Amino acid sequence: MAEAARAASPAASASAAPLLAVRGLQAWYGESHILHGVDFDVAEGEVVTLLGRNGAGKTTTLKSIMGVVPRREGSVTFEGAETIRLASNRVARLGIAWCPEERGIFASLDVEENLLLPPKVRDGGLTVAQIYELFPNLLERRRSQGTKLSGGEQQMLAIGRILRTGARLLLLDEPTEGLAPVIVQHIGATIAQLRERGFTILLVEQNFHFAATVADRHYVMEHGRVVDMIPNAELDASMPRLHRYLGV
Repeated sequence: MAEAARAASPAASASAAPLLAVRGLQAWYGESHILHGVDFDVAEGEVVTLLGRNGAGKTTTLKSIMGVVPRREGSVTFEGAETIRLASNRVARLGIAWCPEERGIFASLDVEENLLLPPKVRDGGLTVAQIYELFPNLLERRRSQGTKLSGGEQQMLAIGRILRTGARLLLLDEPTEGLAPVIVQHIGATIAQLRERGFTILLVEQNFHFAATVADRHYVMEHGRVVDMIPNAELDASMPRLHRYLGV
């Protein structure tokens, strides 16, 4: 079914090569074999989600793209360049940025120091002033330490921090996890603005209803494989099989 999903993908069928192409991706943690041949594409300017139950391999897929799993095999190409043998710091310098679920805020630094910490890897990143425009809460709290931020403010800071780097592909892992509905709406509006600015986003989300409001396409994962691809325009017609996959 993964082959059918890839064939149905606009990125796979378009004349231009996809920005990100994942083929036969496998990953291990020690003896545990987590990914079993993941295949999907992401076109430039798209917002694409990875959906699936807990343990399906979604987060491991992001980590494997970023090069932070102990062992990975297969093919991950970004802008046509193979990255599977690159260390994570070299992957980042190509223009890929990862925002992990745990956010990784430095508690001893204030908001602005956190924003300024990652190095720029390419031209085209947002300025601190532009990040404050996206997240006015951060401007108000710019001298507050990371430990004093709410969960929503920490998520805004985690996303804002990678926007300075110049990365064009953003890997966002569960950005709405544990957040209040009003903050979830703000994160959704921010993703829409980032897409308008030309960013490409690969998003892991447990909140399917949120994913449906922001994404162009959805890949469904089961047992370490992509088993289906659903364009957002076809969600209503696809709800019966999504219910089988996700139990939503």
